[in-house]
Amino acid sequence: MRFCGILRSGDTEKLDRWCQDAGRSGIYAMRRFARTLQRDRDAVHNALTMPWSNGQTEGQISRLKTLKRAMYGRAGADLLRARLLPL
Repeated sequence: MRFCGILRSGDTEKLDRWCQDAGRSGIYAMRRFARTLQRDRDAVHNALTMPWSNGQTEGQISRLKTLKRAMYGRAGADLLRARLLPL
């Protein structure tokens, strides 16, 4: 619950304190998660403080990969082009 509140508030100081507390907890998964967050600390801090998101890009990539997987082995580039151009 505390971690969710930190993500919503975007307070990086609280995140650092949470990581320290989680690192001292007796729960292995919690310690491992905190260690992973600390490894990529700059990216996590940027995600909390910056207003930008790559959600739209990731969504388009996921859609394209889904189409590609659905058509695997059925046809070549012509069918893929026909499926993507109308969008």
